[in-house]
Amino acid sequence: MTVTDAGSVTTADPASRFSRPQRLAIQALVLLSLLSLTRMWTGFDNLTSSGTIGAALRLTVPILLAGLAALWSDRVGVVNIGIEGMMILGTWFGAYGAWQFDPWIGLVFAIIGGMIGGLIHAIGTIRFGIDQVISGVVINLLALSGGRFLSELAFVGEIQGGISQSPPQKRGIPIIDIPFLAGGELFGWDTPDMFGWLEERQWFLLSDLAGIGGGLTGGVSMASLLALAMVPLSAWVLWRTAFGLRMRSSGENPWAGESLGVNINRVRYQALVISGGLAGLGGGFLSIVSSSFYRQGQTAGRGFIGLATAIFGNWTPSGILGGAALFGYSEGIKLVAGGSLTGLFLFVALIGLTVTLSSLVLRKQQRALIAAAVGVIAWVGYLTIAEVPESLTQGLPYFITLVVLATASQRLRPPSANGVPYRPGEAH
Repeated sequence: MTVTDAGSVTTADPASRFSRPQRLAIQALVLLSLLSLTRMWTGFDNLTSSGTIGAALRLTVPILLAGLAALWSDRVGVVNIGIEGMMILGTWFGAYGAWQFDPWIGLVFAIIGGMIGGLIHAIGTIRFGIDQVISGVVINLLALSGGRFLSELAFVGEIQGGISQSPPQKRGIPIIDIPFLAGGELFGWDTPDMFGWLEERQWFLLSDLAGIGGGLTGGVSMASLLALAMVPLSAWVLWRTAFGLRMRSSGENPWAGESLGVNINRVRYQALVISGGLAGLGGGFLSIVSSSFYRQGQTAGRGFIGLATAIFGNWTPSGILGGAALFGYSEGIKLVAGGSLTGLFLFVALIGLTVTLSSLVLRKQQRALIAAAVGVIAWVGYLTIAEVPESLTQGLPYFITLVVLATASQRLRPPSANGVPYRPGEAH
């Protein structure tokens, strides 16, 4: 209870006593505890197994890079619908470089391919003033048809190559196991697998944490570590450097930035080229790490899902990482532990019960009613559905994306000038 200056008494929100990182940590711990209860209740150990988490990490990375590409473009005020096309360019150029030279060189080629797409988008929208959405759509179409044309020139007639796919690369990106955590090798000695041992115990919460740790430290591609490093690097550049300040001023109020001497067009060119490079790296990951060759349609709409994660993540690197991880986990569950999907109904029911009780304590009746309704529906689904049809499992990640965007829409704040046309010297 708190007393205001007017003498009225109000009820303080208990959540206000914690900082935002503390609240996020508490929420994550609660969700993981509920997931652990679900695993023990249903016997679906794959829900938090290291295999599922490892697959989720590999599926998260391309979405994460696409989301970061959207972040860099949106933060300077340019909508980048062409991320899908830039990823396609990354898949083709990356596969070509890995086939002809080396997978690391292939990743460099993938970044360059995406940068070309970003530069085209910058020239079209900044130099010629083309509508940003139209420019992005054109890039998507050009990349799709251009990849097929380039494949006909480079891959047709080669062993295992064709108009829709490249020959396989000679070798892959190295895979590492962290010593002592995931049983990696150290100076020729096979170290103990601490996470693996703890995961096998099947203890409440501890084994689930070990499964997550094992998936993140065992059998991890070095390319995945490179991609994850883009999250803190992007956060540092955008919020701790002068270049990042100029970028954010371009996306919030370019006219104010111009009045302070910022070359808005130059900043936008630079950001869009970086955006394209990140998207290209995501495409290269698909053709070099997730696969060993380029295949037409390999991106499968991940560029558009990356745009959705940027929105869900409220245009912050950490939020985008969370959104990409959510999509990657749902995709990983579908691929590795499809038979465990019915257990997610129970998981949702437990979440509904928890939210209902907490909302009643905070006297938020409307939220309590909605959470209770969702929980009851999920509980009925758990009791009545023995197996989720494959046709529904294919759409699970996309359905989760829509639900997350719908529930997060109330707290989103995009850059103020995102998508607004800008010409130097013109008054707002």
